[in-house]
Amino acid sequence: MPPVDKAHKIAVIAGAGPAGLTAALELLRRSDFTPIVIEADTQVGGISKTINYLGNRMDLGGHRFFSKSDWVMRWWQEILPIAAGQTESARATRIHYQGQSRDLTSRERASASSDAVMLLRQRLSRIFYRRRFFDYPLTLNSTTVKNLGLLETLKIAMSYGRAQIRFGAPEITLEDFLINRFGTRLYRTFFKDYTEKVWGVPCRQISAEWGAQRIKGLSMAKAVGHALASPFRNAFDTAQKSTETSLIERFLYPKFGPGQMWEEVASRVTALGGAIHLRQRVVGMHCVADKIIGVDVFDERTGAVRRILCDHFFSTMPVKDLVAMLKPEDTRIAQIAAALPYRSFMTAGLLLRCMRGRQTRPENWVYIQEPDVRIGRLQIFNNWSPALVADPETVWLGLEYFCNQGDDLWNMENDQFLDFATGELEKIGLIDRKDVIGGTLVRVPSAYPAYFGTYNQFGLVRSYLDRFSNLYPIGRNGMHRYNNQDHSMLTANAAVDAIAGKAMKQQIWNINAEDAYHEETVADNEGFNAPARL
Repeated sequence: MPPVDKAHKIAVIAGAGPAGLTAALELLRRSDFTPIVIEADTQVGGISKTINYLGNRMDLGGHRFFSKSDWVMRWWQEILPIAAGQTESARATRIHYQGQSRDLTSRERASASSDAVMLLRQRLSRIFYRRRFFDYPLTLNSTTVKNLGLLETLKIAMSYGRAQIRFGAPEITLEDFLINRFGTRLYRTFFKDYTEKVWGVPCRQISAEWGAQRIKGLSMAKAVGHALASPFRNAFDTAQKSTETSLIERFLYPKFGPGQMWEEVASRVTALGGAIHLRQRVVGMHCVADKIIGVDVFDERTGAVRRILCDHFFSTMPVKDLVAMLKPEDTRIAQIAAALPYRSFMTAGLLLRCMRGRQTRPENWVYIQEPDVRIGRLQIFNNWSPALVADPETVWLGLEYFCNQGDDLWNMENDQFLDFATGELEKIGLIDRKDVIGGTLVRVPSAYPAYFGTYNQFGLVRSYLDRFSNLYPIGRNGMHRYNNQDHSMLTANAAVDAIAGKAMKQQIWNINAEDAYHEETVADNEGFNAPARL
């Protein structure tokens, strides 16, 4: 790392994920601060990076590029425009902006030869339960009735009706929240076991705030209405701002996966004079009063530690790590932060000749709600973008497992885990082991900040962090908030606005907390059962 010129205004950014890179690019565009981005990984993108295995690209978690924020939609399309040929020649792709719309003309799309593009993709997801496929989001239709049986469907309907009659019961836990909206029977059938598979604790130990943040506006009626209205919806409406997020049927997606977006952003940051240092991490803080004046950075390649002086500090690192470096005098703050819970996950990439009984399946995601296996979700990367698969005659799968660092799944050797994951998909009848060509494994620590444990005291930690005038916690881990990719970008934008004097720091915390930023989902496992939009 080159020495820093003290005459320059410096903003140090911990983390090169969506929040950190958005902050870096916006600082360069809108201020006189030079961003220095410190990233421990070997590549940019954070959890939105793309993993390459023998030319096959893996998306960690599945990233739909859709936002109800006009600013985010424009920002993405400026970086990676929509590919030519994605719509019928006689019609343009329509993007809606707060009740208004405009058509993207051919001038606004990438050339036919460009690979730096976004594709318009169809979404199809299903739930796999009782060795059957259910429509996703869960809707009341002939498939659901056939799979559940008429008697069970009636019992669920009656339970749902009772919940609506007594709606308004106190909501302390996530279990309370879900039963209030779906009834006990539907909650126990489709939500309880899967949610607990994801988070590793009972729903009654998870704060109702999790549901309130992620799934405001739940309604089975909306799901039925969506099914009835589907034939009349504009096939070229990519923004779909009036549609519940879980029911969006088309989305934008980078040709080579989400990491392509952040690799392009990183290139622009460095071209404009910013710096991005990989395999380096912030290990110490230096403060005067309530201001951070410098950070210590450890270089994993050389083992050296260098101090960088700064005027502002953006943190996307886990809150527990940030607070530990700040060393608060109040031991309660340190204890609460140190005990904040996180959930990690592992993705096994399996390359196959075919899936059982067919070459492949049509879904993007399959939610595995079977209680006799530990896999949480299956991705079929062929259906995200054909460019993610090196050989179109093969099937490229991502098997997602939710775990804790140090548990039995996390500690498995790679080959052992791949064998275990293969056996689980074979057990539930989706593949035959003999068709597996090879695979890889990716571990992601502290992927999901959790809403239990000491989280109910997080307000004390937030108040402590707010004391530092030039500290900006942004992104998912930086705020210990389950932000989507677009929410993380909005927090970065709000932080740059605060530096520019166009907003108050408080507005960072309002992202994904005010109604305007909530996810509105309908009977949707993605919103609360599964960490789906990373």
